[in-house]
Amino acid sequence: MTARSRLNPSFFRGVEPVSGNQLRLLQSGAEFFPALIAAIDAARDEIHLETYIFNADSSTGAVRDALIGAARRGVQVRVLIDGVGSRDLPADWLDALKTAGVSVRMYRPLVGGGWRSNPRSLRRLHRKLAVIDARIAFIGGMNLISDFEPTHLATPRLDYSVEVRGPLLVPIHRSVRHLWRLVAFTQLQGRGRTVAIEASWPTDGHVRAAFVVRNNFAHRRDIERVYLAALALARDEIVIANAYFLPGHRFRKLLKKAAARGVPVHLLVQGHTDHPFFQAAARALYRDLLAAGVNIYEFKASELHAKVAVVDGHWATVGSSNIDPFSLLLAREANLVVNDAGFAHDLRQRLQQALDQSVALDPADWQRRSWLRRMMSWLAYGGVRLMVGLAGAGRLI
Repeated sequence: MTARSRLNPSFFRGVEPVSGNQLRLLQSGAEFFPALIAAIDAARDEIHLETYIFNADSSTGAVRDALIGAARRGVQVRVLIDGVGSRDLPADWLDALKTAGVSVRMYRPLVGGGWRSNPRSLRRLHRKLAVIDARIAFIGGMNLISDFEPTHLATPRLDYSVEVRGPLLVPIHRSVRHLWRLVAFTQLQGRGRTVAIEASWPTDGHVRAAFVVRNNFAHRRDIERVYLAALALARDEIVIANAYFLPGHRFRKLLKKAAARGVPVHLLVQGHTDHPFFQAAARALYRDLLAAGVNIYEFKASELHAKVAVVDGHWATVGSSNIDPFSLLLAREANLVVNDAGFAHDLRQRLQQALDQSVALDPADWQRRSWLRRMMSWLAYGGVRLMVGLAGAGRLI
């Protein structure tokens, strides 16, 4: 690793990193749910929780019960769920939360015929955030759903979240409060009682990191831009694990340029998919990337839901944003971007285990792929782009 790649502030293009944080990487539900529940159980004043999916299963039942317990002991509990991702949350779960005093709001409830009648309904709340007492936060790609639902595969879903303590709590806490107030305003609801609370944290943190969001106002391109900056500056290695990989032209160009200058580029994508149409669209891009020297691996051990990357052994990101038009142009997303060798090393080691369980795609096989299969992939790719265009999104870089 070069000093240039380690210290170059352009890695954070357009966002301001903050020093002095403590971060703990959490993998899959076995690590995430106990940490989240312990933080909820210790809450004294306030809990904000945002999620795309709130599923009714054994893992999330424990989270529901912890939220109910916190509300009953006087903690202000606010839960924001997405109108599409959480549309199947049972009424009795919602009733139990509300009866206990939990405030639950739905982001953009889906009405009528869904996106087909109103393509702008594709603009979803895709963030996965929890902030407890403004002293600890969780940010990543993990929904409130069991690792084994709905796929019922033998191995847990591969996904990551980060437990955050430190001065980064200030912008994270501000963000969740702001979105809660915004949803209340758009739905003509009162803001409700607000606890007077300020972010606090231990004094011995050392990690430098930034909280990066994507919305349709002041931060439309922030997540995409930090990715592009990291790819452009990479000198030693790029490792990306992304569940839904459908990047724009510039992103693909930077991957190919990195491979051309000798940077090993490893891309981990889904082997098992819950969206076959989307996977077909993504595969339209593989032939060109493989020919340019990008290594692509399909993860077969379980379902891949991660949205993470490590560049040059020092820069890393963990969050909710896929590298596709829906995340980068339409949804509300939140990522953590980290400049720390220890954190990056931990994530890189975990990704290596996943790579070892994956199937490397053979460039020669993809060059010989039949014209019919290539045409079907490009038709799917065009369909995805059409949906994004109908939703009113701008051009993907």
